[in-house]
Amino acid sequence: MTKIKTQYNRRSFLKVSAAAGGGMLIGFSWLTGCTSDKKIEQLAVPNEWFDFNGYIKIGDTGMVTIYSPNPEIGQNIKTSMPMIVADELDVDWKHVVVEQAPLNTGFYQNQFAGGSLSIKLSWNALRMAGATGRRMLLEAAAKEWQLAVSDLSVSQGVIKEKNGERSITYGEIASKAAGIEIPEEVELKEISDFKLIGTSIKNVDGKKIVTGKSLFGLDFKREGMKLAMIQHPPAFGMKVKDFNAEEIKSMPGVNDAFIIDTTIKDPSWADEKGFLQLIAIVGDTTWQLMKAKKAIKANWETIRPLESTESHLASLEEALLSGKVGQSRRDGNPEAAFKKAAKVIERTYSAPFMAHNTMEPMNFFANVTDSSAELIGPTQTPEALEKSVSKLLNLDLENVTVNMTRMGGGFGRRLYVHFGVEAAAISKKIGAPVKLIYSREDDMTQGTYRPAYRSRYKAGLDENNNLIAFTVKGAGLPEGPVFPNRFPAGTVENYAAEQISGETNITTGAWRAPMSHFTAGAEQAFLDEVAELAGKDPIDFRLELFERAIKNPVGEKHEYEADRYAGVLKLVKEKSNWGETKSGVYRGVAAYFCHSSYVAEVVDMILENGQPKIKNVWCAVDCGIVVNPDGAKHQIEGGVIDGIGHAMYSQLTFDNGGSNERNFDTYQMIRHSQAPENIEVFFVENEIAPTGLGEPGLPPAVGALANALYQLKGQRYYHQPFALSQPIIG
Repeated sequence: MTKIKTQYNRRSFLKVSAAAGGGMLIGFSWLTGCTSDKKIEQLAVPNEWFDFNGYIKIGDTGMVTIYSPNPEIGQNIKTSMPMIVADELDVDWKHVVVEQAPLNTGFYQNQFAGGSLSIKLSWNALRMAGATGRRMLLEAAAKEWQLAVSDLSVSQGVIKEKNGERSITYGEIASKAAGIEIPEEVELKEISDFKLIGTSIKNVDGKKIVTGKSLFGLDFKREGMKLAMIQHPPAFGMKVKDFNAEEIKSMPGVNDAFIIDTTIKDPSWADEKGFLQLIAIVGDTTWQLMKAKKAIKANWETIRPLESTESHLASLEEALLSGKVGQSRRDGNPEAAFKKAAKVIERTYSAPFMAHNTMEPMNFFANVTDSSAELIGPTQTPEALEKSVSKLLNLDLENVTVNMTRMGGGFGRRLYVHFGVEAAAISKKIGAPVKLIYSREDDMTQGTYRPAYRSRYKAGLDENNNLIAFTVKGAGLPEGPVFPNRFPAGTVENYAAEQISGETNITTGAWRAPMSHFTAGAEQAFLDEVAELAGKDPIDFRLELFERAIKNPVGEKHEYEADRYAGVLKLVKEKSNWGETKSGVYRGVAAYFCHSSYVAEVVDMILENGQPKIKNVWCAVDCGIVVNPDGAKHQIEGGVIDGIGHAMYSQLTFDNGGSNERNFDTYQMIRHSQAPENIEVFFVENEIAPTGLGEPGLPPAVGALANALYQLKGQRYYHQPFALSQPIIG
């Protein structure tokens, strides 16, 4: 068995027990949500609960509460993180209740949802918590029976003598185990001994979601709370001077209307100046507030240049030609190699700004008093929100509390906590609890968009059609989409990659698989064109490059493991029967590495009623140990659909500093009828600790889509969204 230091002492466990105990449990009537077996006899609600650590409480009946520390954004970690704890604890899953933990920086680490990092960063901590609880229970039983721990075994919450007949349940020994000293070191299970990890367990919130029970921030209510809506400036580069406040306040259901205008130092939620400026309306119902918003007559002042899509395109092209280079890599002499090359190909790819468009509108509850601030709602970064509100209100951190609700989508949008900060500012102004709610237009015009990108790729082949030179320059507003040490770095003798930044007033932020979603599409489409120029099969061409990286890599380092990268390509080639020709079926392939995981995808496309229709998508995934196969599969499926939909249809255009697309009547999202008919997902089985999963399925979908469209139409697609950049109707 693997031994691991617990890293925590009795003092820290007691501190967390006090914070997580007493009144934090919401109720236990939904215990059935943890299991699909309705025949299982339910345990009675315990009379007494005993804290083992910040993750675990065990009741005197044997019922176990496991706290899920990270925000649940639809990635299913509220199920999979407790599964890891429960497996190491060795408890029967039907006796487990899962609760969302509050923000607690004193115990939980990396308590956020972003970068596909939740499981990856918490793998050891979650296993340690479960193993620590198991060890303490074993020690208590050993002490009770005057035996050594090595004389005992445990399975599904029952401790037994190895050479005897005595047994005791976790519930029966919990009170004594809670008093055992935290061990300095615990043994983790062998991977082969996992009982829960690697099995499919239904979403613990599934029943509540489908029956409409309160889970999300938008559902939250508090007696006496007010509702608020806001109006941001109509363009990036503007601020409000004044508005018809008295007229708005006289409207039915409106209690107050005012301007919030402040700055805070070191913000994590806004532009670099920490600027917070908006019109706020407070009232009784969203309908009354929406009517009041329409009646706003504001005077707006231009404080920075007002940009347009035309100016953005010019800025990106200028950046590619003469912009400041950030990260870069250079192997060999690409310029000299291009002069000697028998064939040279150069292509430019671009993508527009895009919105996140989470299904649940942005919202947050705040209750600010003179001495404290309580915040409740959907955030991917609760600690950042806590710090920002602390600075805004000049309160000590311990006087700011943040509790997380489930989120109806995030995709990076809820990494930025301005909407929570706005709620706090409004609550302070009115001296009462308030829930701030954005309209779809508020969200789509406020910002934190996916940046706009433009990249130029160039490749050279020798007379034997070997790749001898490869360069890429990528510019973004504001950050360029180039990862210099990713593939094909390490595979080409003469290689250069440059990341270039541009300037913009538009507020941008992380969007699912930041930069990778664009880079993968451009890179993989370009590699297909290079393979065609070389007269080689697209998969075989890529595998040749990986073979070079495995046997004789170029340069000092590259981020990826070439054998694992090649492994997913080989697996998707096998599972999709690549090379098999079917009449009327057009295929595209792509593979990409990001968030420490490897995904290869094949898209099968047909022409139906003059429109492309995706029949099948084949996915091969290497993300290390898969905790919950069903949940993992859903993540890949969702990423594929997300990637295809946005690459085909989504874009934001700008005039005079404001976005033209403000709701779904002008901003097109993928429809159910446009989604792939079938998606097959295959996971590489290994014993590598889990890596990212929420984002890696999206990027290769863009490249595979572009390559399949080329096979169907006979023309390449360089500019997203594909459906608007060129006619697709057959």
